Amino acid sequence: MLLLAGCSTFPEWIPSTGPSRQQVIEVQDRQPESLIQVVSVTDSVARRLVASQQQQLFSQVLASKGPFSYVIGPGDVLEVSIWEAPPAVLFGASLLDPRSGVAAARSTAFPEQMVSSEGTLSVPFAGSLPVANKTPQEVEREIGRRLSGKANQPQVLVRVIRNATSNVTVVGEVAASTRMPLTARGERLLDALAAAGGVRQPVGKVTLQLTRGEQVHALALETIIRDPKQNITLQPGDVITALFQPLSFTVLGATAKNEELNFEAQGITLAQALGRIGGLQDRLADARAVYIFRFENPAVLDLPVPPRTTPEGKVPVVYEVNLKNPETFFVAQGFPVQNKDVLYVANAPGAELQKFLGIIMPAAYSVLNTYSVTK
Repeated sequence: MLLLAGCSTFPEWIPSTGPSRQQVIEVQDRQPESLIQVVSVTDSVARRLVASQQQQLFSQVLASKGPFSYVIGPGDVLEVSIWEAPPAVLFGASLLDPRSGVAAARSTAFPEQMVSSEGTLSVPFAGSLPVANKTPQEVEREIGRRLSGKANQPQVLVRVIRNATSNVTVVGEVAASTRMPLTARGERLLDALAAAGGVRQPVGKVTLQLTRGEQVHALALETIIRDPKQNITLQPGDVITALFQPLSFTVLGATAKNEELNFEAQGITLAQALGRIGGLQDRLADARAVYIFRFENPAVLDLPVPPRTTPEGKVPVVYEVNLKNPETFFVAQGFPVQNKDVLYVANAPGAELQKFLGIIMPAAYSVLNTYSVTK
């Protein structure tokens, strides 16, 4: 029994929930032949992982350079009205003011007109005007310039009757997908989300993805709510997608409970994960043998030899955490847990010894009792 107590390995037929610390060390000793990489969790490792997973903030990559200015685009429906000063009238007869008997200015409103696919608009006596990517005020000035000398002191008003281009689209886990028109007010990200009726899932589990041209960036909704700088001004054509991503990790081994646990879109640390599983089992767990099994991006690993990868380009990594070291508790507060991680706690050698003795002792007592009776 004393010899067994000094052993670190026990027969394979002893029941166990997974590999022992010694078996993981054997995998490490087989490197680089083994595809699996065993990495001890240190402060530098945790910092490198945090840096690799740092999300780019909307305020850094998508912030508008200036205030939003509505511009006309193909498909917009416009109404053009022109005022002329008397007595000369280009678009119709002048009217007399009944009180003064003097001819009064009158307006002519042209039928609503849709901007063509080429981005042009036709106005009598002004011809075909390129209006795409121009503000209504710029179009007013251009029409007035073209009518100068033809109409008497023309004053032009251009109204957007139907906005078909300066919109944002909101889809995904929202109450109602919608296209929201943008105005000169400068609507922001949360304005569009409110116009869609809000999200259908808990705020902490929703990520907002913003697509602008060829740029695609995502950020946790909770981060946008907490940091007003991330509630950026929208631009025409933006697509906002509310994504419900139930992130989770699986807990196995000598812990208070073995199950799959969900966590927030903002992510959690290893310290938080250990707290949510109720900690380790004092009678079974080897505090030196806490492991996180993960398929990792090879660029994150700082290895002297380029590691072998799976067909998907990932590296199977076993992150080893030694909770016997007090410094590790500080590192665990910054070590990020990722989606689909497997957190495993190996049994202590003493626990394996108890299992072994529990199996052989009944047989030994039986032999001793038989021997005593026969003697």
